[in-house]
Amino acid sequence: MMPSGRAPDLTLPDASDGRAGENREGTAPRSLRDEAYETIKRRIIMCAFRPGEALSEAAVSASLGLGRTPVRQAFDRLMRDGLVEVLPRKGIIVRPISHDEVRDMVDVRLVNEGFCARLAAERATPRVIAALADNVRQGGEAATARDIEMLMRLDAAFHATISAAARNQVLGEILRTLHEHAQRVWFVSLRAPEHHRRVVDEHASIVDALRAGDADAAEAATRAHILSFAENLTRQL
Repeated sequence: MMPSGRAPDLTLPDASDGRAGENREGTAPRSLRDEAYETIKRRIIMCAFRPGEALSEAAVSASLGLGRTPVRQAFDRLMRDGLVEVLPRKGIIVRPISHDEVRDMVDVRLVNEGFCARLAAERATPRVIAALADNVRQGGEAATARDIEMLMRLDAAFHATISAAARNQVLGEILRTLHEHAQRVWFVSLRAPEHHRRVVDEHASIVDALRAGDADAAEAATRAHILSFAENLTRQL
């Protein structure tokens, strides 16, 4: 469900003095800004920072071992991403997940990913099908181990591969943006152990349809997968 499948690089530069790397204008070098952004984003997605939780710039800066400038810039970027917001008298909080947000996300996914699956059924190469089948195999292993983070990475790679197989650049960009916004709710959905195996089985059904070149079946399997996700997420919220 996330397109890139690439886990963020969480290796932090040496910032033992708490303000390492900031220049005279008070703007953090790009590497520190990116490190702060990726690390905070990952903690939000994995619910280490819970929906509705207030985040102190000073406390987050201390926990990351980074100066406050890159953390402040990371919060600005996360605000644009819709992952945090500023409330009067509360400051920065992790934006809660609303039922309306989930509904809107599901509606857009049904239309765009259903169409993407149709195109992929017509255009996917044997190599792509083999990669998807291997993804399903690894997903089965991760489901057995109840490894939520690995399931998320595999899910990201699975949907990214289908998006690329559709070979429609505009659609691919739409899905990339959509999937980035969906990362946090995927983690919430995958917290339910009974959903782990179901996701893998649903992915397997999509692969079977793509392998057969059946566009109708591919769209139907993709829509069923998204609706299953929505039903499970509704129970978690």
